Amino acid sequence: MKKAKKIINNPKNVVNELLEGIVEASNGKIRIIEGVSALVKKEIPDGKVGLLIGGGSGHEPLFPGFIGVNMADGAACGHIFAAPAPNIVFEATKAISKGNGLLYLYGNYAGDNMNFDIAVEMAEEEGIAVKTVRIWDDVASAPIERIEDRRGIAGDLFVIKIAGGISARSDDLEEVFRITARARDNTRSMGVSVSAGSIPETGEPTFLLPEDEIEIGMGLHGEPGVSREKMLDADPLVEKMMDKILSDLPFKEGDEICLLINDLGATTMMELLIVNRKVSQILRDKKIKIHDTVIGSYCTCQEMAGFSITLMKLDEELKKYYDMPAESLGFTKL
Repeated sequence: MKKAKKIINNPKNVVNELLEGIVEASNGKIRIIEGVSALVKKEIPDGKVGLLIGGGSGHEPLFPGFIGVNMADGAACGHIFAAPAPNIVFEATKAISKGNGLLYLYGNYAGDNMNFDIAVEMAEEEGIAVKTVRIWDDVASAPIERIEDRRGIAGDLFVIKIAGGISARSDDLEEVFRITARARDNTRSMGVSVSAGSIPETGEPTFLLPEDEIEIGMGLHGEPGVSREKMLDADPLVEKMMDKILSDLPFKEGDEICLLINDLGATTMMELLIVNRKVSQILRDKKIKIHDTVIGSYCTCQEMAGFSITLMKLDEELKKYYDMPAESLGFTKL
């Protein structure tokens, strides 16, 4: 198996160096917390409900690339594909706490759940109120009756966007929690992969997939999907994915949605646009209105080749916060 080539320095320093790169790109608006792998805004208004996101590195621009105007206030970052340690989360918590509590927002993985929960206890000992929303948008990872066991994948982007909007407008932690949780509950995703990403320290792929096969429902790190099949053309592949996504909420005629076609790391824009063409046809045929379409690299896995589809069902309240302008390295909305 051929090892992946990566343009890096010492593999042990990739997380710190990528965070330093984000700081340099922020034009003085973001700083790194000394001694830990966490980034926070330099200026956060007193009384603001803080929004802290985070998880393993290697999925950039998720999570640190989503710090910015009407987006997150900080990101706690673990090693490649590993949850941030509780002290990283806690130091970021203290840095963005402005008197009205914090919302923790992250993907639903065992390591993240454990470490962020420990940080909640540490924060409460300091008198900082914390609420948590775990994102579980991946319809392939567990049946609907076990939705709380599902993984968080590219739907993170839409939930972070809503959370960033409400946390910028409201000084009520309970309201920020309520609206963010509804955005999470209205979001469904599914991904596929044709080849693996790799770990920078070794260059080794995270899983093996025969050249003529595709994994349908693949997780971000190579976790098994719903099926492994021979390669499919784009249209029948999209039809399989959309059948699973649409039936899960379920989405129905008259719904209005936001659509994300996400590159997992090494998929061309040509391929993503062909996917978007078929997704849009299916939604139009089902009389589901697309409010906004986002296409690009938002939740990646190094050089994994594949894509995911995310739908978020809107209501008037969610639409208001989604439509707020936002600015960050990884996502900007005018």
